[in-house]
Amino acid sequence: MANKDSVKGTLLVALIMCLVCSVVVSTAAVMLKPQQQANAELDMKRNVLMAGGLIDADQHNAKVIEEAFENVTIKYVDLRTGQFTDEAPAGGSGRAAAKIADASEKLSPEQDRANIIRREHIKEVYLVEKNGELQKIILPVRGYGLWGTLYGFLALQDDLKTVAGLGFYEHKETPGLGGEVDNPNWKAQWVGKEVYDDQGNVDISVIKGSVGPGTPDAEHKVDGLSGATLTSRGVNNLINFWLGSEGYGPFLKNLKAGEA
Repeated sequence: MANKDSVKGTLLVALIMCLVCSVVVSTAAVMLKPQQQANAELDMKRNVLMAGGLIDADQHNAKVIEEAFENVTIKYVDLRTGQFTDEAPAGGSGRAAAKIADASEKLSPEQDRANIIRREHIKEVYLVEKNGELQKIILPVRGYGLWGTLYGFLALQDDLKTVAGLGFYEHKETPGLGGEVDNPNWKAQWVGKEVYDDQGNVDISVIKGSVGPGTPDAEHKVDGLSGATLTSRGVNNLINFWLGSEGYGPFLKNLKAGEA
């Protein structure tokens, strides 16, 4: 009879344990994948709704989120033409499509103000409608901050130039400094700001310091983040990029003219 305490016996027991653990982990991963996907989808809906001011930030109830999202229509935009399209982004989202060569384009340094390197052709947008009338539009945005890319949503009112909300759901900024992009007080400053001037040019900026009663064109300016100059600059750049000619600018002009 084999000696259970031998090197061979020890290795055999270890191998069996590794195989059993691998089977258990693999089975759990497969079984939990649908729930993980459902949770990720619910979390994305929650972030869209929060950016649009449609639910409170402390709302996590799945039923409430799903009911609120019934007023939201997901549509797709071809950023090359500024028109709606029936074609969904490759990979399921614009963020995924940006990593696929055939579904995106490499930006030149002059174009790439947000430092995203590649911009997808097709982008999802979220329309909030009531009785067939547009109330708000919620746009996915991203751009590089200090330590990495910030991913979030910018919501505009039905005039397509007044901010209804801004929120980031993923970033690597320093807590207490650039991480203040999550501060409700700072995010609230964006609401009501105007992103275009009377000629339709992008005109919104995160300034150094604070916006006061005497600040010229205060309706187009937001306080900078104290001690986080590069993060402030990153937010400023990404908002200007996505609202400009390389982002949603042509689409928003077409939508406003009823030609999207």
